[in-house]
Amino acid sequence: MLQAQIFIDKDTFKGSGPLYEYILEFLLRHSVMGATMFRGQMGFGANQQLKNPDRMFSFDEPPAMIVFIDEEDKVLRVLTELRKEVKGGFIVTSRVEAFN
Repeated sequence: MLQAQIFIDKDTFKGSGPLYEYILEFLLRHSVMGATMFRGQMGFGANQQLKNPDRMFSFDEPPAMIVFIDEEDKVLRVLTELRKEVKGGFIVTSRVEAFN
């Protein structure tokens, strides 16, 4: 099994809707086992600028992470297809064991 974590800004858009919705719908269309989107409270990226969207008068974009797990070949295939549609964000993969 392989887990993919996709890091994006929650308020980024793809077309007329949020990028995270686009990615979740993409994963659903590609029949992955399941996916979850998490909204971050604080974070920073490659620019080393701390983002704290819950602070009063903050205009920071909230960080978000989408996680999904499936068979390794499927995850790699789906990520390859997703990268054709979505250029932004940062993706990390790691091998995992599933306990049902």
